Amino acid sequence: MTDLFRRRMDHAIDQATDAGLTGLLVTPGPDLIYFTGYRPVITERLTLLVLAAGRDPHLIVPVLERPDAVRAAGAGAVTITGWADGADPFAAVAPLLDPKGRYAVSDNAWALHLLGLQEVLPAAAWTSMTTALPMLRAVKDADEVRRLAAAGAAADAAYEQIVGVRFAGRTEHQIGTDLAALLREHGHSQVDFTVVGSGPNGANPHHEMGERVITDGDMVVLDFGGLKDGYGSDTTRTVHVGEPTAQEREVFDVVQRAQQAAFEAVRPGVACEEIDRIARDVITRAGYGEFFIHRTGHGIGLTTHEPPYLVAGERRPLVPGMCFSIEPGIYLPGRFGVRIEDIVTVTEDAGRRLNNTSRDLRIVA
Repeated sequence: MTDLFRRRMDHAIDQATDAGLTGLLVTPGPDLIYFTGYRPVITERLTLLVLAAGRDPHLIVPVLERPDAVRAAGAGAVTITGWADGADPFAAVAPLLDPKGRYAVSDNAWALHLLGLQEVLPAAAWTSMTTALPMLRAVKDADEVRRLAAAGAAADAAYEQIVGVRFAGRTEHQIGTDLAALLREHGHSQVDFTVVGSGPNGANPHHEMGERVITDGDMVVLDFGGLKDGYGSDTTRTVHVGEPTAQEREVFDVVQRAQQAAFEAVRPGVACEEIDRIARDVITRAGYGEFFIHRTGHGIGLTTHEPPYLVAGERRPLVPGMCFSIEPGIYLPGRFGVRIEDIVTVTEDAGRRLNNTSRDLRIVA
């Protein structure tokens, strides 16, 4: 396990060097978990992993947190130094940094900590990790893909059970609560969201489940996910209570065709924005282009939203091991919405879905 974390850090240092950076400053959150396996509970005290060419990786932690840090899976790949309350943590970090260096800092670093670093190193330059190295965690190894597939299968199992409950006469909140319980039943340690958008609420892509009572004739968007074994799930299926109208079937068919076309275009070398364009073209040609109001997809891994993003202007090519959602949708204000979403991984010559429930319109009671 130590070798895995060491390889990740060595690769990150190479990427930083290629990007003209002196090094990386990694703070608590998904980046620190990725490089060390360490997930501190309390983060207002400075915790910082310093990665730079020509230096051994060094993790600065509060003394009281050091026992937890040394038990982390990747602790053997770093030198760990503690600083005590009452001492200046930035003075402990400064000798590890080039006073005139340029560093990428984790996006979720505390502003207080970055300001403290700026004060002790006024000639240094700072940039966000995503701005400088957006693909830092984008390409997953085989174990990461396996965990994402397991999370996807667990979400699929939850979906297969939720469509068996009664929707009509129950609130969105009740359905969402059931769905969250099913995710946990199938191994999720954390439920991040359970969107239940019924009828006109389905036209809001990020509708929070509310107290609206679902009725016969409603289209219902179900978007749900969280973390299982440290990696994310995120899938959307749209169901209908009773028989749909002709237009509801038409809109659903358009979204289904857009999602399939985008999936079939996945292969190494294709630009991220091309997947978005293909899905959007299907919807636009059907006359619903103005109602597809978000990007086609986002990366997933230790968090449910991370690079790469499938959106116009993102010209980076797909690479084997990238994992992301494909989730086109149509949202008719005041009426209903439809979205279909799978997590997809790029293989050596195509794409592979990590969600495998039926993408057909499911009729529920």
